[in-house]
Amino acid sequence: MTSKITYTQNLRTEATHLDSGISIITDAPKDNQGLGQAFSPTDLLATSLGSCMLTIMGLNARTNEMNIDGTEAEITKIMAAYPRRVVEIVVKIKFPDRKYSNQEMKMLEIAALNCPVAKSLHPDIKQNVSFIWT
Repeated sequence: MTSKITYTQNLRTEATHLDSGISIITDAPKDNQGLGQAFSPTDLLATSLGSCMLTIMGLNARTNEMNIDGTEAEITKIMAAYPRRVVEIVVKIKFPDRKYSNQEMKMLEIAALNCPVAKSLHPDIKQNVSFIWT
């Protein structure tokens, strides 16, 4: 098992990662009868994409002796109403002010776009990814 999730109350869950014991809380969003005081499950879906991209780029950077420390991903989740679902995830990846060669930039972009979460999402979910090299 990877995790255990408990429905606590008021459209809130607590998920515990079994190997580490670390827990996270989810709330339904305010526009769907929730408190909106924590990530919603669909927020986590969208956030997982950005986190996975950064992780896979980090692996690539480590292998190729590059430094991407401080790289950030800004995530925007776009929902549709009927049926309620994520239709688009906008990912803006911002790199720190370092000099990367064209080859390094291409390697990192390919790594991000081919992360496991990106490859696991349904093809109907648009992944709008941009890379900002400052």
